[in-house]
Amino acid sequence: MKIASLLGALAAGALLAQPAFAANVKVTPLGGQEGELCPLDRAMIFEDPNGTRILYDPGRTVAGADDPRLGKIDVVLVTHMHGDHVGNAHNKAPNSGTCDKPDGSVSALPNTNAVNIAVAKNAKIVTGSEMPPFFANKLKAAGGDPKNSILARFGASVKIGGVTIATVQAIHSNGLDPDFIGGELGKNMKDAGIAGYVGEATGYILKFSNGLVAYLSGDTGITAEQEKVVRGHYAAKLAVMNIGDTYSTGPTEAAYVINDLVKPASVIASHVNEVATKGGKVLPGSKTETFIKAVKVPVHVPLSGKTMEFDSGGKCVAGC
Repeated sequence: MKIASLLGALAAGALLAQPAFAANVKVTPLGGQEGELCPLDRAMIFEDPNGTRILYDPGRTVAGADDPRLGKIDVVLVTHMHGDHVGNAHNKAPNSGTCDKPDGSVSALPNTNAVNIAVAKNAKIVTGSEMPPFFANKLKAAGGDPKNSILARFGASVKIGGVTIATVQAIHSNGLDPDFIGGELGKNMKDAGIAGYVGEATGYILKFSNGLVAYLSGDTGITAEQEKVVRGHYAAKLAVMNIGDTYSTGPTEAAYVINDLVKPASVIASHVNEVATKGGKVLPGSKTETFIKAVKVPVHVPLSGKTMEFDSGGKCVAGC
């Protein structure tokens, strides 16, 4: 009886230990070259402990809807309509091209890479501003369900698959390239040098089922909302911060956002606009190195295909 009781206690202990391990959020970058961080890398998959999978800014490094790295996708997030985020083109296969000369040989016009993936995966596209009607029409034209384009404007949120999704302000342009419009209207707009209006660019707040709150900055400058909203209201513990300079915060500006405004437990550097690594190691003198040295919390480099795991407090517990 004592042996049976002991075995029962051990089995119960093992069962109790399993959820603790499973309660981490997995983050997998889908970049241009396996094991590296390259100029056009934007895309990441966030996997909730309950299995919900969210694709963030698929851009040009996800090789279309047939990319074998995708697997199941429940939600696609798009911060804004620029081609390197929504995907006006993409690589023909994972690891095609090189880090310094990315492959973007496959056109996704006029649908976008994001739409093509959402249709193939029957996924929701969650956006803010005036982007949802655009995506609804694109989904319909591509044979998908226009109701899968979901609105989440500033100060509001939606819950999909147990993950709460909210949009937050990003200071950045968000013009819609006439190539996405096509036809005579698109041609006339292109000839005139003007873009379509789809509202403001956004970042995202994700609250996962294990309690982790993540801030995805998108392309942005320094904003007061990063302190008052991202930290003050949502209390984000993990940040994905774009640091590429010129088009968004540079490495020193991004470091200020992390150190003084958001103050997360850890941060993933993203949108670096440079060949940041070689052999998986950060290159000396790079913007990525500058950011790492300036930030006071752990900085994690998103190497393509390498999954990181974060606990509820934003601490990386595996893969970093």
